[in-house]
Amino acid sequence: MDLGLTGKVALVTGASRGIGRAIATTLAAEGCAVAICARGADDLEATATELRATGAT
Repeated sequence: MDLGLTGKVALVTGASRGIGRAIATTLAAEGCAVAICARGADDLEATATELRATGAT
């Protein structure tokens, strides 16, 4: 699906798991540069690693 978000920047809070992680992944797949934050540092790093592996910025 094309949401027309290519080149946009998104800030996703609660991105370490659940809905926040799914939103960050979807936005990155749509071409957004994604900034993520959450309270759980370990889970957040895992999300960041996963996003980087897909070529997300």
